[in-house]
Amino acid sequence: MIQADTNKKVVVIGAGWAGLSATHHLAKQGYDVTLLEAGSYPGGLVAGWKTGGGKSVEAGIHGFWYPYKNIFALINELNINPFTTWTRSSQYSPAGLEVESPIFQDLPRLPTPIGTFIYTQFKRLPLIDRISALPLLYALIDFDNSDAAWRRYDYVTARELFKQFGVCARLYHESFEPMLLVGLFAPGEQCSAAATLGMLYYFILAHQPDFDVVWCRGTVGEKIFRPWVEKIEATGAKILANKRVTDLITDGNQVKGVVCNYETFAADAVVFSVGISGIKKIVSHSASLQSREEFRNLSNLGAIDVLATRLWFDRKINIPRASNACFGFDKTTGWTFFDLNALHDEYKNEPGTVVEVDFYHGNQFISLSDEQIISIVQKYLATCIPEFAIAKVIDSSVIRLPQAVTHFSPGSYRYMLPAKTSFNNVFMSGDWITSRHGSWSQEKAYVTGLEAANLVVSYLGQGVNANILPVETDEPHIQTARNINNTIRDISQSIIPNFWLP
Repeated sequence: MIQADTNKKVVVIGAGWAGLSATHHLAKQGYDVTLLEAGSYPGGLVAGWKTGGGKSVEAGIHGFWYPYKNIFALINELNINPFTTWTRSSQYSPAGLEVESPIFQDLPRLPTPIGTFIYTQFKRLPLIDRISALPLLYALIDFDNSDAAWRRYDYVTARELFKQFGVCARLYHESFEPMLLVGLFAPGEQCSAAATLGMLYYFILAHQPDFDVVWCRGTVGEKIFRPWVEKIEATGAKILANKRVTDLITDGNQVKGVVCNYETFAADAVVFSVGISGIKKIVSHSASLQSREEFRNLSNLGAIDVLATRLWFDRKINIPRASNACFGFDKTTGWTFFDLNALHDEYKNEPGTVVEVDFYHGNQFISLSDEQIISIVQKYLATCIPEFAIAKVIDSSVIRLPQAVTHFSPGSYRYMLPAKTSFNNVFMSGDWITSRHGSWSQEKAYVTGLEAANLVVSYLGQGVNANILPVETDEPHIQTARNINNTIRDISQSIIPNFWLP
């Protein structure tokens, strides 16, 4: 039985960026908030933990890019200092070093995308190949993150998009597809063109400094989530681990409670803040959610396998850049490696070298043994930096994350949920929720958590909305080009019937 109570109760499901974001704001507004996390600790995929031997590991390394205004505002609110300085990055192929990126904000600012084009240091890719990307600028202007733009481009694959706009084969294979493999976690033929344009614009092309990145000086769980959780709990919110949601108790279009096996939590409002795999699992057990088409349709969405490894070597190895992306080793897999001696406080004085190596779309590696994976990792590292070939692995961690990150596949947009659902008091958040804010990845998850919290405030009528910082406005020449393009599009649509497939 659900006990009657006059307090306005909110249940948040999932303790990643989105769930903690919603919980934090709603708790500050005086709501009785309970945050339910299926895992054994808050943080979801970006949290870290200690091994039995006391060493820090995490489910992959996560960067914090220049446009992450809202997360940086949270860091200031928490009064913590978890980040490195802005770092340079490199890109490798089996042929060696391919690209080095500068700190873009330190260079004279040029109109987008000229600065990104000129300042990025390509080691092998000829200028004539890079110039073949220029026609793609029209698609970046045409894609304005509106619902209409998403629907125009979402049925097209990224590979088809680049081919249509005349991007040469070498530029695609050596530049754009590597970005997709580490940005959208899948090869171009498996990525939505809409998601591709949104990701490229937000992280790289909208403004010259956007590709600048800082890294956490330890695990995100230790450096950010731990002090954040302490602050949230100090406001009175309850964060409960090992609570796997199995159903909702409903009354028409209202949800009255959230069920975790044999335990029920009363709710005046509910915020879902779980990934695609998590929500699909909840729907599969929930008769109330299965009764709604929008939730049944989530079975059309997918997720991608990630493999996170951490290796301790017996000697110091000179790694020119702390963060590195790699391509060309496997046709459908991208991978990154990080010098943790340079990034993490814990390893600055380590006598040997500590390296994090993460594989995205790593489904062909997941079933291998730890020993086989470690052998492959060392071989790949040695291809980039030969000194790794003679070093000895003295300790290691292998973390398999099947179906871990959102797959923005062609045609998936129509099945992704908005923040509002057909239940009056159920709201959605996460990096896969449709949002007009324009952010991506961790920033998007955090922002959509605030957006869901604001919907709760509006629905229940208590408290004030969270202040959400918008993405930086488009530069004047981009705004002008988009205005002209939209005018032409509106005129065309008024003359030509809506007959052809979008």
